[in-house]
Amino acid sequence: MPIHDWSRLPAGLFHHFHQDWSTEIARALNRGLLPKHLSALIEQKSGPVAPDVLAIERSGHRPYRKPNDGGLTVQDRPATRIMRTTESQRFAAKANRITIRHHLGEIVAVIEIVSPGNKDGRKALASFVEKSVEFLQAGIHLLVVDLFPPTPRDPFGIHKPIWDAFVDEDFDFPAGKDRILASYESGGVRSAFVEPIAVGDIMPDMPLFLAEGWHIKTPLEATYQTTWSATPEMLREVVETGVLPE
Repeated sequence: MPIHDWSRLPAGLFHHFHQDWSTEIARALNRGLLPKHLSALIEQKSGPVAPDVLAIERSGHRPYRKPNDGGLTVQDRPATRIMRTTESQRFAAKANRITIRHHLGEIVAVIEIVSPGNKDGRKALASFVEKSVEFLQAGIHLLVVDLFPPTPRDPFGIHKPIWDAFVDEDFDFPAGKDRILASYESGGVRSAFVEPIAVGDIMPDMPLFLAEGWHIKTPLEATYQTTWSATPEMLREVVETGVLPE
């Protein structure tokens, strides 16, 4: 199903879809995509800095090592268009994130679906970027899904300010693309696998790293379709037409 243009809607309407989609992704991961002892959990964002990440940094985070049992983890390097390596705020705060936890405790990876509020001001964007960088610095892998166009605060998309914290390098969208899917591997060598997309595209299954050199395919397109099919008809009409009912 082609990606819809959610930028034409008030942030509160995307919030409903965001919550449902997060749940659907977690369900898909828990239905056998994750190896044993790993669980995808829905958690509400708690502010600019996640307390559990700070706790991991203080205690010394030990990277998760891939076991030999269960799951659909693959070892081949993901194929995305771009690959790099290097040694409204109210609704954004209420939005969920998906955490992958080992034995329901230690965070292994995080999936963040960007909300309009994450980019509607300099402070909001800085908070999102800071949080993303903290995950990676703590040895936590990250997948960022941004279905919204660049703003004056992120003219080259959400990936560049995150990656600039590690390597300041040029980034330009390919012609006709202005949304971003970005998967980050946090290991001895940090890697970014970036897929620029556009409204009307079919989303590829993006890698979600669970350990250095090991990832699963996150079914973004399939879960998006399932969530869309359960979205209220009136909301779907507004998304497709960009016209709010009187």
